[in-house]
Amino acid sequence: MKIYITLDYELFFGSQSGGIDDCIINPTNELLKIVDPYNVKIVFFVDVGYIDKLNEFKQHHPELQEDYKKITSQIKLLSKNGHGIELHIHPHWENTVYDGEKWVFDTSQYKLQDFSKEEAYAIVIKYTTLLNSISGKKAIAYRAGGWSAQPFSHISKALKDAGILFDSTTYPKGYHQSKHQAYDFRNVAQYKTEYRFENDLTVEDPNGHFTEYPISSYRLSPVFFWRFALEKIKKDKKHVSFGNGSAISKPKIEVIKLMTRFSNSVVSIDGYKASYISKAFKKYLKNTDNMGHFVLIGHPKAFTPYSLQETKKFIENTYKDHTFRVFK
Repeated sequence: MKIYITLDYELFFGSQSGGIDDCIINPTNELLKIVDPYNVKIVFFVDVGYIDKLNEFKQHHPELQEDYKKITSQIKLLSKNGHGIELHIHPHWENTVYDGEKWVFDTSQYKLQDFSKEEAYAIVIKYTTLLNSISGKKAIAYRAGGWSAQPFSHISKALKDAGILFDSTTYPKGYHQSKHQAYDFRNVAQYKTEYRFENDLTVEDPNGHFTEYPISSYRLSPVFFWRFALEKIKKDKKHVSFGNGSAISKPKIEVIKLMTRFSNSVVSIDGYKASYISKAFKKYLKNTDNMGHFVLIGHPKAFTPYSLQETKKFIENTYKDHTFRVFK
């Protein structure tokens, strides 16, 4: 089995973005302490809009100059050490400003599809060029912010022209429609771990330009979310995330659905979700005859001591018999 640990390298986008040290730099370093002894390489999907805005505002805000130096230095070091540095786009950064104390988000255009095709094209090319200039390598993989990449035809030419060959946005049976996010992956087969496509990332096209590596998913009982809620109430330090910001609030109806019915979720190294990594892996081993891809997702901002402990256990139990990969 080929295993990919993929991270969305970003801040929070709610009322508080959180700081770069707590949300990105420090938790990334904590994970590196775990993976380095096993020579495991990580795929970092870098939220380039954040770096673009740091670059724009740092001339007038010295603290942002320091943040820009921190994040670009870490990306350069990660790239030098063989980790994958790939493209992640949250385009609402285009409308975000720094007021001297904090980032003020305007999420009215949260998806690239909320921009015109020409505007989206310009954003993709600008961000890819900036990322490549920092990493010293060419990004070849893409993940949409908030999993919102549909319709893909809106951005396919831009991604082609940017040199993107791979996508890892979908996850089997995923579905969500809200003010900010919109995706429908219900047609993605549970254990189809690689396929080519052209203008619809959920429809296989053997002659398509792009190759999809779906994020692995797992069927969750409502009991999982009740247990998770209990852990939050207990405030055990091992379940407290590194990140100090706040996410965009979920609509109450979405929370109720999670607490009352089965749902599919990504296999993640974030927080309490790390509790089912090994269970999900066994299912993928069984249903792909040990020949597929197992794609984990994570966010440094959402790491907890517990999730890093579970990630370490998973790596210890798999690195001898399986291969950890980046996109090539």
